[in-house]
Amino acid sequence: MSRVAKSPVVVPQGVDVAIKEDQINVKGALGALSLAQNALVTIKNDAGKLTFEPANDSREANALSGTMRQLVNNMVTGVTKGFEKKLTLIGVGYKAAAAGTKLTLNVGYSHPVVMDMPAGIKVETTTPTEVLIKGFDRQRVGQIAAEVRAVRPPEPYKGKGIRYSDETVAIKETKKK
Repeated sequence: MSRVAKSPVVVPQGVDVAIKEDQINVKGALGALSLAQNALVTIKNDAGKLTFEPANDSREANALSGTMRQLVNNMVTGVTKGFEKKLTLIGVGYKAAAAGTKLTLNVGYSHPVVMDMPAGIKVETTTPTEVLIKGFDRQRVGQIAAEVRAVRPPEPYKGKGIRYSDETVAIKETKKK
């Protein structure tokens, strides 16, 4: 059995988990998420602890049991605490401004780049060079952060661009004569 799947997911107070034949629904204070149920994984709810076991002895079922456990754990964490990604803008004149569901980026183009945030995703700019993306769905928060970063990814010679706050960019040496 997968080592990840061996540890159960503890469901805290205020979180409702509904396991059906075809999907798993998790509802909490921040929102509600659903995930398609896989036939190769058996899920049991024992008094607030979710356990995941492979339905058969195949290698695929073993791998999927750990994957399903982590996905459900991310859902439970998301509806209780939420997730956030922090992006940093590095470059002269690079700045960001959040207004409602819109994020405006001035990152060296001749025009500002305006991005609409989907429902369930909040964007904040604590300083003009920092963007904070928050939400309860880990996959969507990461995807939106990747899309914002893709507007101007960090370049390898000076390091200018949009990067994750914990990302390190390897700076290349320029060509010598």
